[in-house]
Amino acid sequence: MTTRDRLLGLTVVVLWGLNFLAIRIGLDHFPPFFFAALRFAVIALPVLVFIPRPAVPTRWLLLYGAGFGIAQFAFLFTAMHLGMPTGLASLVLQSSAPFTVVLGAVLLRERLRPVQIAGLVVAVLGMTIIGADRMAHATLLPVLLTLAGGLGWAFGNIGARKAGADSPGFDPLHLTLWMSVVPVLPLLALSMAVEGPTAGFAALGSAFATETGPPALIAVAYIAILATVCGSGLWTYLMSRYPAGTVAPLSLLVPVVGIAAAWLVLDEQPTAAALFGGVIVIAGAFAATTAKALPVSTPTTEPAPVPIDAAVGQSLRPPSARTIGNEAR
Repeated sequence: MTTRDRLLGLTVVVLWGLNFLAIRIGLDHFPPFFFAALRFAVIALPVLVFIPRPAVPTRWLLLYGAGFGIAQFAFLFTAMHLGMPTGLASLVLQSSAPFTVVLGAVLLRERLRPVQIAGLVVAVLGMTIIGADRMAHATLLPVLLTLAGGLGWAFGNIGARKAGADSPGFDPLHLTLWMSVVPVLPLLALSMAVEGPTAGFAALGSAFATETGPPALIAVAYIAILATVCGSGLWTYLMSRYPAGTVAPLSLLVPVVGIAAAWLVLDEQPTAAALFGGVIVIAGAFAATTAKALPVSTPTTEPAPVPIDAAVGQSLRPPSARTIGNEAR
């Protein structure tokens, strides 16, 4: 990953780390499913009118929206509504990184370099240290729901990756914006079925009449514009440019920002063990995203030019000129 793209990734980390504060503020006023639907509806309505649909296969757009939009936030918002601490939620949700690496290797046949695997293992070790230290502050159900949200995010990552591989030259921002269209109606249906047909709209109608309403509306604006449009747009760009296993470890840095923000704003004070785990996460994620590609082995015979399969990132070698080696990314 280039230095420029690594800085873009770190920008996403900050936006998404602070996003957990906005979620906590919004959940103080809105029911979780309706709040999730509202954050996407704010984007979806102007997108349908003004933004052209990206030229990507519909199945990958739906997978991106269902995983990243529906599964991730339905589970995460419910977990935080049930008492998942803000800082711990920012940590556990980053289970999406190892989930994405595994799905990328299994579904996309992406090859992982040894130093990349080692960096990911170190980062997961840091997450484990922080999680073990903070587990006393959360019950089991919210933790499991947050892990389910991380798995949903991982499937969304695969959808974004496949959209980029199958449609080179598409606009990543347009894909992110159109992804926001997918979750609105399913999340509204969930809200009406679980929270009641009028609960969410009643909360929206009273937004300016209660103390928690105006901060919740500001939280919706932050989540929609900065976290989703800017953060997810940059993330989609990176996922379309690099293998999933290269980009996903960056998300392991999000809990460092999330825990620090929860400490400063919500007085969720981290312990020495949590801070130590955060340093390990940073070291592991840096190693996983800065690993250089393996050199291509020199073939014994000169092969003819062959096409590249962008979906799996491997050479399609003709039967008469098979060679052994790794593609240099």
